[in-house]
Amino acid sequence: MSLCTLTKPARSNLAPTMLPVLPVVTPDLPHLPATRAEMDARGWDAVDVVFVTGDAYVDHPAFAMGILGRVLEAAGFRVAILSQPDWQSALPWREFGRPRLFFAVSAGNMDSMINHYTANRKVRNDDAYSPGGAIGMRPDRATIPYCQRAREAFPGVPVIAGGVEASLRRLAHYDYWSDTVRRAIMLDAKADLVLFGMGEQQIVTVARRLAAGESVKDLRDMRGAAFALGAAESGQIPEGAITLPSLDEVKTDKTLFAKATRIIHQETNPLNARPLVQFHDRQAVVCNPPPLPISQADMDRIYGLPYTRKPHPMYKGARIPAYEVVKDSVTVMRGCFGGCTFCSITAHQGRIIQSRSQESILNELERMGQDPSFSGVVSDLGGPTANMYEMRCQRPEVEAVCRRQSCVHPKVCKLLGTDHGPLIELMKKSREVPGVERVLVASGIRMDLAQKSPEYLSELARHHVGGHLKVAPEHTDSNVLRLMKKPDSGDFEGFARSFEAASKKAGKDQYVVPYFISSHPGSDLNAMIDLAVFLKRNGYRPDQVQDFIPAPFDVATCMYYTGLDPFTGEAVHVSRGLRDRKMQRALMQFFKPENYFMVREALLKAERGDLIGSDCDCLIPTLPPRQAIEAKRRQANEAADGKYVHQIPNPQSRQGYRPGRKTARRRDKKPQR
Repeated sequence: MSLCTLTKPARSNLAPTMLPVLPVVTPDLPHLPATRAEMDARGWDAVDVVFVTGDAYVDHPAFAMGILGRVLEAAGFRVAILSQPDWQSALPWREFGRPRLFFAVSAGNMDSMINHYTANRKVRNDDAYSPGGAIGMRPDRATIPYCQRAREAFPGVPVIAGGVEASLRRLAHYDYWSDTVRRAIMLDAKADLVLFGMGEQQIVTVARRLAAGESVKDLRDMRGAAFALGAAESGQIPEGAITLPSLDEVKTDKTLFAKATRIIHQETNPLNARPLVQFHDRQAVVCNPPPLPISQADMDRIYGLPYTRKPHPMYKGARIPAYEVVKDSVTVMRGCFGGCTFCSITAHQGRIIQSRSQESILNELERMGQDPSFSGVVSDLGGPTANMYEMRCQRPEVEAVCRRQSCVHPKVCKLLGTDHGPLIELMKKSREVPGVERVLVASGIRMDLAQKSPEYLSELARHHVGGHLKVAPEHTDSNVLRLMKKPDSGDFEGFARSFEAASKKAGKDQYVVPYFISSHPGSDLNAMIDLAVFLKRNGYRPDQVQDFIPAPFDVATCMYYTGLDPFTGEAVHVSRGLRDRKMQRALMQFFKPENYFMVREALLKAERGDLIGSDCDCLIPTLPPRQAIEAKRRQANEAADGKYVHQIPNPQSRQGYRPGRKTARRRDKKPQR
C-alpha cells in the first residue's frame, strides 16, 4: 500500500517501509555541503534539494536539518544545507544554483516567534539554536520570508515548507504576538505544500515522485500534506473531507474558532482522521490526514544513519547552546499520548508511540563510547516522555477508531499497555556498553505511569538520576489541571514520596525538582496563591518558572483566545493583562526579595493579607527586606533609562528589502504636469 493514499490501512497501523537500505556507517563522513565551495569539492554540478533552515547547521539526529538531510542523502539525493541565510535578499538562495527538485524550508526546531519572544512579548536575549547564542539570525515567522525568497530566486522550483512552525500554522490560527487570527501560513509564504509531522517519510516521497516526473500538484494526495486550492480548483477537494468554519468566521466569532479547534483535534488519529477543508475567501486550504506512524525498522534506519553528531566546522567552535544540551543524548522513541492541552508534541509527533529497537539504541551508544571526545556520560536516554518506550494500545481494532484526546486523562485507559519491562531491560543493557560510564534520564517522567512500576522507579533512582529528577506536575489547582489534561496534584505527591523512598533504599540523597506553569487558562490569582502555599509547605523553591505562551494550534491557546473550553463549551478564566501575568509568575518565586512588592500586591488584590506576616504559612514578611527595596529602586532606574527595550538589529543590513530595485529607497515620483 502506498504512503500517499488517504484511505485507512486495512490491517496495519504502521506506515509501509519507504526509506532506503542505508549505507554502512562511516564516522569520518563529512557534513552535507553548506557552501558552494563544499558542493564543488564533491564534484556536483547541481543539487537535488536545498534545505533552508533558521537554525545553525548541526549534523545530529536531534536537529531537523541533520536527520532529514541524511535521510534524503541515504535515498540517493544530493542535498545542500542553507543555514540561517540573510533573508533581505534572494542572493543566498542562489548559492547552490537551481535545485533540480525543490526547496525544503523550515524555520528551525522551534516556532520562530517563541524563539524570539518571551511570554510577555519581550525580545529574548539569546537564541539557543544560533552560534554563540546570537539573536537576530532569523526573521519573525521565518517560514514566510524563506519561502518567498526561494520563489524569487528560482521561479518554478517547488517550495515545500515543513517543521514545527509550518506544521502548527497549517490552518487559520491565533497568533499571540499580533493578537490576531492569521490565515494558513502557506498562503502568506506562497508555499506549494506544507508537510506536517516529523517528515522523513514525506520528504523522501516528495523527492522520489518529483524525480519521477510528477508535478508538485500531483503530490496533493499525500498524507501529512496541506495545500491551497484556487477558486477554479474547488472540485479537487478530497471526498469525505470535513469543512471547518472559514477564516472569516473564526476571525469574527470565537465560538466558531473553538468549534474549529475541536474538530481539528478530533481528526489527529492517523488511523481514522479525515481530510479537513477551510475556506479562506475563495481559496480552499486542504489538510490531509496525518502521516501513519513509521515502523520500528524505519526508526532504526533513520537513527542508524552516519551522523557526525557535531556542528558544521564553519562555526569554528562557537558554542551552540541547544547542541550542548543534546549532543550526548539518545532518542529511544517519539510521540506522546499524554495530550496535554498546552503542548505541541502530540500535534507534531503524533500520539502513537514509535520506538526504536534495543539493538539500534545500543549500537548508537557503542558508537558514542568509541568517540574519543565523548565524556562517558549519556545526558539523556529518552524522548518527548522518558517512560513511554514501547507503550501502545493493546487493542488495535479499538485504536483504529478511537478519538480520545489523551490515553492517560482523566485516568489511564485500561487498554493502554503500561509495561515498563522493555524500558527497564534497555536501561540495564545501556549501562554495560563499553565506554559508557553513566546513563542519565533527563526527559520528563510521566508520573502516573511510573507509579505503576516500582521496579522502574527503583532502577531509575539507583542508576539514572544525578541527584535531581525533573518532573512537571504543572499546577496544584484541580480545575487548572483538568483543563491541562494533567493528573491531580495528589499524583505528584505520591510520586515524590515513592521516588524519595526508592532513593533512600538505594542509599542516595535525591529529590524531585517540580516544574509549574503560571497564567495557564483557568489559573487566577487564588489558584496561584494556593500553589505558592503548597511550594512553601513542601520546601520547594523553583529556580526556573514557565510562563504560559499560547503557541499556535494548541487547545490551551484556543482557551486563551476564546475564553472557552473547545470540548465542553464552558467558560474559562484567562489572565490576559501583563500585570496579572507578572503577579502570577512572582507568586511562584515568592521567596525572592525582588518579587516582594509584586507578591504583596497580588495577596492584597486577592484579599489574602493573612499570608503577609510571620506565621508558618505566610509567604512574605510584613516589612520589605532591604534587598526588595534595592531591587525596586534598580528596576525604576532601568525603566527611566529605557533599557528595558531591546530591538533586534539586522545582522547584515539595516535597509529594507525591495525586490527588483537597485536601492532600498523608494524612487521619488516625477511631478505630474
